[in-house]
Amino acid sequence: MLLTAGICIAANCQPLYEYGFNKYNIEQKTGLEDTELEKAAGGLISYFNSDEESIDITVTKDGQPFVLFNEREVAHLRDVKGLIHLDYWVLLATSIYALSYAGINIFCLREEYRRRLAREVIDGSGFTLSLMIFFGLMVMLNFERVFLQFHLISFTNDLWQLDPTKDYLIMLFPQGFWYDATVFCALVAAGLAVLLGGAAGIYLFIERKKARQQTDLMK
Repeated sequence: MLLTAGICIAANCQPLYEYGFNKYNIEQKTGLEDTELEKAAGGLISYFNSDEESIDITVTKDGQPFVLFNEREVAHLRDVKGLIHLDYWVLLATSIYALSYAGINIFCLREEYRRRLAREVIDGSGFTLSLMIFFGLMVMLNFERVFLQFHLISFTNDLWQLDPTKDYLIMLFPQGFWYDATVFCALVAAGLAVLLGGAAGIYLFIERKKARQQTDLMK
């Protein structure tokens, strides 16, 4: 749930796109002004959240309008959109399950169920953090291989193999951007795990303190 949440946030975070444009000098490499790059980022986000089958973004370069993505790029973005929607569905399913399970335990009259839920949240948060640390080490040690394996597993075609000298999709989002985006997703998932685990830990601490106080009163 937390990992798919991180991916969802990254896919819809226009500041992340613009950060990559600035960091990797995309304006200079593409000849597109910042306003046109922002338009492209907004168009991609809108497309990922729409029912449109194909993307159609027109930008202006050197005073002349032109269609940003060619047919191969459009076809690849259609595949990417499918993966993003799959992420949405997994996030929805896991969120419904987690919230339902948590709600049942929170509103149950027996206090031990709530304490058990808190311990399970801490365990789940710890597992998520361990997984993100392991994944982060893999990315830092050999991101190129991880990136390649992801494409080989996720896509049934070679449309993702684009030409960086003429295909704007890869010029807009070089490999360095995807490294940053991957780290961003991992940090979001880890941050959410820390927040949830921390909240559960505080709850258990307060409950233990109350229990000690009641014991002292009884004495």
